[in-house]
Amino acid sequence: MKQFLLILSLLLLLSGCKDDPKKEVVDEPLIEESDPMMNDTIVATEGDLDLQRQIDVEIRKKQLVEKPDEREQLEELIISKQFLKEEDLYTIDFKYPYLNETLKPSYVNFNEYISETYLDLAGVEAQILEDKELLCDTLRINKFREKRYVDYKVYNVNEKLVSVLFYKENFYSGTLHPSYTFDCLNFDLDRSVFMNYEDFFIEGSEEELRKILNEILVAKIESGEVYYDCWGISEEDFFEYKDNFVVDDKMVEYYFDDCVICPTYTGNFSVEIPLEELLPVLRRYNLNPLQL
Repeated sequence: MKQFLLILSLLLLLSGCKDDPKKEVVDEPLIEESDPMMNDTIVATEGDLDLQRQIDVEIRKKQLVEKPDEREQLEELIISKQFLKEEDLYTIDFKYPYLNETLKPSYVNFNEYISETYLDLAGVEAQILEDKELLCDTLRINKFREKRYVDYKVYNVNEKLVSVLFYKENFYSGTLHPSYTFDCLNFDLDRSVFMNYEDFFIEGSEEELRKILNEILVAKIESGEVYYDCWGISEEDFFEYKDNFVVDDKMVEYYFDDCVICPTYTGNFSVEIPLEELLPVLRRYNLNPLQL
């Protein structure tokens, strides 16, 4: 009798486990229904961001082009020149200054450097054609025309120094928007020679000046201005760009290429440093036009 009850209990237990829904595992594919409105929102947001960045680039370009300089005041000294070449595959449009050699024959030093060394028109053309040869897709070559634009701003300090900013706008094949590079030249009008970092600042002061520059840049970032996506300049980058500044009677303005201190779309290329903040690093001698 005990054996019969034991067997019956086992049968009932097995029957109960078989019918327990918690023990049954059904592998069913997980189907996620996508919300078309959500997808459209994501696409629209990304598209809006790209559009806004293009708009920002155009705004910054306009600000750069319209930035005031002293070209009109220096019209007797500065002679504007232009080189324009339009080919099927590229356009080169360079505007640049010459100094009026009738005022001083030694200004030829400036003009020869600009025409023979700085602009390097033959080298620019050769580089464009070399880049085109690297693209094997001829349809791509024909679709995108390389464009190189150069224009300039000019400043004067105490009638002793002419300070020139060259800004280059480069359209490369297949890029969303142009890239910008900058070159700055400072020319002593009395001695007819170019000046560099050590002519303005104490030798070996690069790290101290970099610190001053970064403090100004960080303050702009923290203030919520358009510099919010920017970052400080590294030691390596500063040494590369330490001569890349223009000056006037009130400040020194350092210029950096795209993506050195800010992303391209922010359109921020420079940092202005008031002369008062540069007193610890200014070189004190009679030939320095920045003497306060």
